Amino acid sequence: MQIREVKNRKDQRDFLKVNVLLFKGEPNYIRPLDKDVEEVFDPARNKAFRFGEAIRWILEDEQGNLVGRIAAFVNKKYRTKGDRFPVGGVGFFDCIEDQQAANLLFDTARTWLIAKGMGAMDGPINFGERDRWWGLIVEGFQPPLYCMSYSKPYYRRLFEGYGFQPFFNQYCYGLDPTREISQKLIDRHAEVKKDPGFKAVHATKKDLDKFAVDFSIVYNSAWAGHGGLKEISKDLAISMFRKMKPVMDEKIVWFAYYNDQPIGIFINIPDLNQWFKYLNGQFDFLGKLKFLWVKWTKPNKRFTGIIFGVVPAFQGKGIDAFLINEAKFVVQALHRYNYYELQWIGDFNPKMINVATGLGDTYLTRQLITWRFQFDPTLPFERHPIL
Repeated sequence: MQIREVKNRKDQRDFLKVNVLLFKGEPNYIRPLDKDVEEVFDPARNKAFRFGEAIRWILEDEQGNLVGRIAAFVNKKYRTKGDRFPVGGVGFFDCIEDQQAANLLFDTARTWLIAKGMGAMDGPINFGERDRWWGLIVEGFQPPLYCMSYSKPYYRRLFEGYGFQPFFNQYCYGLDPTREISQKLIDRHAEVKKDPGFKAVHATKKDLDKFAVDFSIVYNSAWAGHGGLKEISKDLAISMFRKMKPVMDEKIVWFAYYNDQPIGIFINIPDLNQWFKYLNGQFDFLGKLKFLWVKWTKPNKRFTGIIFGVVPAFQGKGIDAFLINEAKFVVQALHRYNYYELQWIGDFNPKMINVATGLGDTYLTRQLITWRFQFDPTLPFERHPIL
């Protein structure tokens, strides 16, 4: 077998092709948009390059067939509380069912990361935010959500066979949004509702920049600093919301306020892969035209929870129930959606797992694992700390 670094346009195309070839004929596979993968490795579009670097490789067999790929990252902003050494990452891993091939990919990444001063590698992770390309699916091999890595069941054996250990589990939960939420949430909502200082509203595109700024305020208070998550500037939040605008459904993007100060966010989007699965990875000019046609002609009954958060001062006071129930009244009246899935929640965040499982008739839709491989085997292994 031969491994080669991605250095030119042909290599870039081959890196994308590995994923397509290995999943050919897989009924639940949805090809990612090429642009979304390439954006990760483009210093002009990925701000993570300000704090680190990325490299990727392709694996070929003796006949020149593409049989695997992997990327490696170092990012000085990537750290978890309690880490005793710098940690790098690997991602975009695909491989045939061959431990020797997988070991060659992992060894190559490991050697590079050691040369960069790392003491361990986590994977599969993203060179950037955790809402994309994070974790290995080990249960629930249904069609992936937008920018969720897909895998085959044997991938788990390849990680374990190399010596990776689970750093944390990731759980996704689903529910039928046409059904009533739990009575407990209804009762908690009623208590919060007694105070007229609380209100919940959905976003509007005409005031999008204002809602983006409110999002950054809540996010930075509730999430920044946890597990290496960095603060989001107002300008970045505005940019994110403007990019989301073409696919945004205003009625499923919600904010909670107390005396007009933002205190909670409940951000959802349509399941974009229900449209993107028709594009075969292409989002050029013709791809965009096809997307508009698909979006217009094929109703999307599924939506996805991206992020839910309450500022610390209002946590434990029923704001989650208030926000969810206020959104329910509007969403159910739309008669637009019949399936809802929450993006993954780490097992290090039991509060959010309690929120998810307390919605009502929720069920586990899929499980992912983020693995860690420590380079010094004499050190005791420690899992991700509980928040």
